[in-house]
Amino acid sequence: MLLPLAGRRLYFDLVGSEDGPVVCITHSLASDSGMWAEQMPPLLQAGFRVLRIDMRGHGGSDPVAGDYTMKALAGDIAAVLEGLSLSRVHYIGLSIGGMIGQAFAIDHGTKLISALWSDTLPASPTGAAALWDERMNTVRRANSLEPLADGTVERWFTDAFRRWKQIRDTVAATTPAGYLGCSAAIMSFDFTAQLPALRVPTLVLCGADDPGTPVSENRRLAGLVPGGRYEEIADARHFPNVEHPEAFNRIMMGWLEAQRHPR
Repeated sequence: MLLPLAGRRLYFDLVGSEDGPVVCITHSLASDSGMWAEQMPPLLQAGFRVLRIDMRGHGGSDPVAGDYTMKALAGDIAAVLEGLSLSRVHYIGLSIGGMIGQAFAIDHGTKLISALWSDTLPASPTGAAALWDERMNTVRRANSLEPLADGTVERWFTDAFRRWKQIRDTVAATTPAGYLGCSAAIMSFDFTAQLPALRVPTLVLCGADDPGTPVSENRRLAGLVPGGRYEEIADARHFPNVEHPEAFNRIMMGWLEAQRHPR
């Protein structure tokens, strides 16, 4: 489904019992909401209503020209919730989805029941500007993500994971404007001073072998949020929900059930 905004549209998918608690899920850079396919069955079976949103310029959402910010991307999430008259949600986000989740918690914390941020960072990656400039310039020259697709998928998954083609094709199909805009947002944020003021139940989860958003940064993120918890999935890189869905789902469902019935 498409939500019309000023001059553009955001794609969302909302399924499940209308009286169930809502779980809002956001995806990584150069991906789309399809990356959460293996989380859908346990969520729906447990009675949750699931809202998946494609970031601007990703999946079915229209791109926007220029640089994006985490605040603006979080504003897109808020616009969808407002458009659907959803007052409060559980939030799940991976990579930039987790960064947007932090911005959403800072700016729209009253709309959150809980937050689960996976394989993400509390601030722009230290010392990575040259690497990101190279990737962004490659996309500009090719006007496509095709040159980045193979290397991206290799960073996302361990060598033991072989179901790459569909995921690789999703990377390659991402719009250049969406990729460049979101990359600019990744290179220009720092929430470390604001996270200690949050009052949202928060779980941070990470693949143990993630090279881009490493365990150390995810542990640091969990420590910045009052009461924040940290968990880890062995033998996984950047997409533990895809590489080890049973382990991810067990942690995710345990977390959501605990927030459904807090002690």
